[in-house]
Amino acid sequence: MPGGRLTQQERQQITLGLADGLSYAEIARRLDRPTSTVTREVMRNGGPNAYRADLAHHATEHRARRRRKATPGHSGTHPQPHGRDAEAVREYEATFATVFMEQGLPKMTARTLAGLYTTDSGSLTASELSARLQISPASVSKAIAFLENQGLVRRERDERRRERYVVDDDVLYQSMMASARATAHLGEIARQGVGVLGPGTPAAARLENISRFVEFVSESIARAAGQARDILHSKLEATPRSET
Repeated sequence: MPGGRLTQQERQQITLGLADGLSYAEIARRLDRPTSTVTREVMRNGGPNAYRADLAHHATEHRARRRRKATPGHSGTHPQPHGRDAEAVREYEATFATVFMEQGLPKMTARTLAGLYTTDSGSLTASELSARLQISPASVSKAIAFLENQGLVRRERDERRRERYVVDDDVLYQSMMASARATAHLGEIARQGVGVLGPGTPAAARLENISRFVEFVSESIARAAGQARDILHSKLEATPRSET
């Protein structure tokens, strides 16, 4: 499997693949690249509807020049604990953020959530997020407001009275339960339409089926989340390294 940056020819193939309605996985297979590489490439350069090979190529070269111009010892990444590869962490955060973007989060919001999830503490201040992501405090504030409204982060004060934004072990569970409740509400509204449109009519039958479907899905989500909740609180033991 080839490594390194995408070539201009590969970006042209991505453009053609998107125009033909191919999935990211199929485009990646034809390029012999990981699906995450293609997904990240498209999402960071306008998305599937706006992606253009020449613009994406120029943008990538521009980012590379900016990194080369950075002062020695500073490449846009921060020192990493536990001997982690800073560049690998940066690339992983970009991939993680791309997944959130595919699920509908705005770009800066997705980057903020990915940044929080990949810290050991699971919490950062506004200034720390701003420096980590190299975005303005206003962008951080907007992203946090969106995430808080979705139940994906919470705020707390540390010992220095600074406001910190937190993703803890239970946030994902609470977000999943909120999603289940929203899905159940859709089922309730669909069922109300049965009486309005008249039982036995095609439109009412359609809404009845929608109601039954989403009620089953919401109940399944809530039940599975409850059963799996303890997984979010489990502590994984370090895997011992094999002796050479």
